[in-house]
Formats: sequence, C-alpha cells, structure tokens
Amino acid sequence: MTGDRVECKIVYSKLLTAVEDIMLEEFELPEGCIDIGIFTTQYDGVGYCAADEATKFANVDVAYIRTLYGAGAGLNDGQVFGVITGPTISDVENGLRYVHDFAKNKASVYSVNEDNTNLIYAQLVPKIGKYFSQTYGLPIGSSIAFLFAPALEGVVGIDEALTVADVEVVKFFGPPTNSNLSGAILTGTQASCKTACEAFKNAIIDCVKEPVDY
Repeated sequence: MTGDRVECKIVYSKLLTAVEDIMLEEFELPEGCIDIGIFTTQYDGVGYCAADEATKFANVDVAYIRTLYGAGAGLNDGQVFGVITGPTISDVENGLRYVHDFAKNKASVYSVNEDNTNLIYAQLVPKIGKYFSQTYGLPIGSSIAFLFAPALEGVVGIDEALTVADVEVVKFFGPPTNSNLSGAILTGTQASCKTACEAFKNAIIDCVKEPVDY
C-alpha cells in the first residue's frame, strides 16, 4: 500500500574464515584481518546503511561494498555486494548480525503505489559510523538523509527535500546509477534530515499519483 514500509531481505550472508591471499589483496583487508563477512541485500541503499551500522556496534570495518550493475529489487543476487572484516571471527559474526538487524528492522524502504511495485529508500541515519565518515568526510555522529528512488522520481524527491529542509548535499547520484536509480546523501541536524526524508517520500508519492503534468 502507498506509504507503507516494506521489509528488506538479506539475500545472502556468509562468513569466510582465513581467506585466501587473493581475497586479502582484492578487498584490501587491514593487516591482521583474515576473516570476512560477505552479504547482499535486496536494495542497495540498505546494504550501505547496514554496513555503516555494523561499524558503530561491532569491531569491524567495511572493506568493500559495491552496487551491482543493472540490479533490481527482488533479483536473486540482490542489489549490493558488501564485505566487512575484523580482527576476530566473533567480531565479523557480530558485524553480520548488525547488518541483518538493520535490514530487517530499521531499513526505511517504502512503497509509493498501491501494489508495492514502486519502491523508494528514505533513510534517516541519526548518527553515522566509521564507514560513512571515511567515505563522505563527515564527523562520526553526523546526521544524514540517505535517499534513493527510480531515476525520475528520485530527482523530483531530492528537489523537494532540498526545498523544504535545511540540509546540504554531501553526494548527488545522478541517474542512472548502477541499479538504475537516482539519489542523494544530505546532511544537517537530525530534525532537518528527518524533514528531508519525509519531503522526499511525499513528493514521490504525489509524483506517482499524477505522473504527467503537461
């Protein structure tokens, strides 16, 4: 139904211990880290936010994460491929648990039509962790709005979010991204980022209701 939260599923999640040298090299694992957790999620934005969440509560780092080319919601291999690592096996196991918990219980994927065939991602991250801090040059604990939607709808939603909320653009992802979406990461106070998420979602719902103006 329109406006409903839709649960994001982990498609695959595997723990690999004492990985081979090629994995150490390709994923540029930190010194002493030889165990990895690999995962895919249905929606790529969820994977990135879940990985950052894991760095806040487990002793892990995000070694590698990429959106898969042409991936779409519900595909068997998911939309994103992520790798987390840590000093011990238990650290990596804990990291994967946080990835799972975020995807299932905290991910803000919403339906913007009645039959849930059009989905968007409007995630308020009240306090970012190590991964987002390092990637986007923001202080740990900053608030962000992580916004993604189908290409045209995403542009409409981002424009409205920037109009309504007192936020700044950290990164704009012009269409099409690898997963054929568009999006942005915005920062400001927690309240402003929440306002941006709501404005983004509501603008897209209106866009889908009336897709042609002229």
